[in-house]
Amino acid sequence: MSRHLEVRRGIYRDSVRLMQISQAVGGVAGVRGALVAMATELNLDLAAGMGFERPPDATPNDMMVAVAAEGESALADALARLAAEMDATPTPGTGPTTVPPRTAGSAVRRRDATVVVVSTPGRYAFLDAMDALDAGASVLVFSDNMPVEQEIALKDAGSARGLLVMGPDCGTAVLGGVGLGFANVVRPGPVGLVAASGTGAQQVMSLLDAAGVGVSHCLGVGGRDLSAEVAGRSTLAALDALCADGSTELILVIAKPPDPAVARAVRDRAAQARTPVLFGLLGAGQPDLTAAVEEVLAALGRPVPQWPSWPGPASTRAGAIRGLYCGGSLCDEAMAIVSAALGPVYSNIPLRPEWRVAPDGRFEGHTMIDFGDDALTVGRPHPMIDGTPRLERLATEAADPSCGVLLLDVVLGHGSDPDPAASLAPAVAAARQAGTGVVVALIGTEADPQGRDRQASALHDAGAHVFSSNAQAARFALRLSGAGHE
Repeated sequence: MSRHLEVRRGIYRDSVRLMQISQAVGGVAGVRGALVAMATELNLDLAAGMGFERPPDATPNDMMVAVAAEGESALADALARLAAEMDATPTPGTGPTTVPPRTAGSAVRRRDATVVVVSTPGRYAFLDAMDALDAGASVLVFSDNMPVEQEIALKDAGSARGLLVMGPDCGTAVLGGVGLGFANVVRPGPVGLVAASGTGAQQVMSLLDAAGVGVSHCLGVGGRDLSAEVAGRSTLAALDALCADGSTELILVIAKPPDPAVARAVRDRAAQARTPVLFGLLGAGQPDLTAAVEEVLAALGRPVPQWPSWPGPASTRAGAIRGLYCGGSLCDEAMAIVSAALGPVYSNIPLRPEWRVAPDGRFEGHTMIDFGDDALTVGRPHPMIDGTPRLERLATEAADPSCGVLLLDVVLGHGSDPDPAASLAPAVAAARQAGTGVVVALIGTEADPQGRDRQASALHDAGAHVFSSNAQAARFALRLSGAGHE
């Protein structure tokens, strides 16, 4: 085994880009493990877990590179890929006579910026976001694992300054046609989204795009915004912002299952809005996101198309449904659909507290795991970037004779795995060979970098049933399992 460990002093890249670089280096043939990250305590511990000694004098302001490969040739290839990825990551504002800004606030003032994206580790994100607010910019906090009391303080500070706080854990936004985070390539149009749901927003925007309808803005507010603690602070601010936007003709509010009292307060505010407001709030007995999109189309006088799908071969055995999701909102939606027909669906993000199971636990009933949950993304890339943990679980479930159907999401767009089907298709084929049915909810557009239709064809050819609607995928999984009905 050949190993390489180095610390690059004073070099910084944001966490999203470092996750992408780690994945690219880790994907080189012969590489057994790769970590390219800022040298925080957590990342130093991760490197130690890979068998590396703790580098002396490393600080969180330094970038650490740790690569383990099967031989010197593979290690050389990995380091060459690292160099290429680093060269492809420009540092804005640098030049022969320009000193890069050292803080978010100084960057805002230097560039007269109006929005700052914060993707530093959760423990530091509050300070960076507050610095941006103090400098007069709204913020999108991509970072997760921020304490809820800091989220509340941040949103109160934004409100006092007349600024919008999107997040924390805001995975997706589109501002005037510019995508931020895990954004899909969608056309401009009359629909404004307020989204306490990252992958839910991607589902809605992708379906609207398939129907020929675009969005004015998508304002992500973070998955906790409609909780009892946060009380819809950013949702209400985003509603006001879209109502004041001349390009927005209709607003759709979507969210993971909200606190009932907070949902009522948001509906009350929406009832007073001068722009029509519709809702897609997930939960038991509520319409799914596809139904919400169809309601939007009806309100705009647009026809509802047949949502794209690529049916696969028949399953060979009945059994439990096992959902392996990257998107928490998509997992919530699927659980609501399946549990309405089959009863309890056990999960690490359960619809009911008594249905909770550990994400690595084994259970013979219907289960759905959200691999993008905060607890599973500490110190590692989001599964939309690196799907390795889900691939490992997929193989385990496919070998379980009690599993009849595997239900997966594949989420395309900027920032996501550039070719998810390349690693997923062989796993799908192996599951089909074992007799397990595979149903995929493919979220994205044909204009996305990965190409929706190309991804669909690869997954279909491997034996999966592929749907552009997650709700339709969940209902098809019910039918395929032999335990439910469409």
